[in-house]
Amino acid sequence: MARVNNLSSLLHSLETRTEGDTVTVRDMLNAVGRRSYGPILLLLGFIAISPLTIIPGATWLVAILTLLIAGQLLVGRAFPWIPARFLKIEFPRGALLKGIEVADPYVCQVDRFLKPRFAVLTSPLVAPFVALICIAAALITIPLGFIPFGPLLPGLAVLMFGLALTARDGFMLILACAGLAGAVWLLARFWERISGALGGLFG
Repeated sequence: MARVNNLSSLLHSLETRTEGDTVTVRDMLNAVGRRSYGPILLLLGFIAISPLTIIPGATWLVAILTLLIAGQLLVGRAFPWIPARFLKIEFPRGALLKGIEVADPYVCQVDRFLKPRFAVLTSPLVAPFVALICIAAALITIPLGFIPFGPLLPGLAVLMFGLALTARDGFMLILACAGLAGAVWLLARFWERISGALGGLFG
C-alpha cells in the first residue's frame, strides 16, 4: 500500500480502495492506513469538511473519533486503536465521492504548498502538543455543531494537523493553530449571542 503523505494520496486511496454503495469507518481507515496518526487525523479532518457531515450525527461522530485518536497520541500509544462499534458505522459512498470531487480542483494547489520544513514542530517531542490542540478542536466542534457550517473551522484545523504530520511540514502546523484560533473566536461569538439572548429573555 502506498503511503498517504499528502491530500492527493489520501483522496486517491479513498476513491480506489473502497467500493460498493456504502463505506464503513473500517473501510476508510484500511484505505488510508490504520497504524499512523497523521493519515487518520487527515482522514477525520477531510470527513469533517466534506458532504458526509450532512448525515445526522456525523459531525459529532467525527469529533468523538478525533478525541479518541488524539487522546491516544497524547498518552504515547504506539498505534491508534478504534472500538469495533465505531468501525462498523456506515456512510453513503456517493457522499464520499462527492466530497472527493469537490476537493479535487484544490488538491494540487494544497499539495504544491506542502514540503518538509520546521521539522522540529512535527517531531515526537511535539506530539503531545499536537494531540492537545486536536482535542481542543474536537471539543469546540461539539457546540459549533449547532451552527450551520460552524464545525468547518475546527475540522479544517484537524485536516491541517494531519497534513502537517504526514508531510512533516511544521509550517502547516502553525496554520492549523491559526485555524483553531478562528474556531475559538467563532465559539466565543456564539456564546456571546446565546448569553445575550438568555439575558434578554430572563432579564
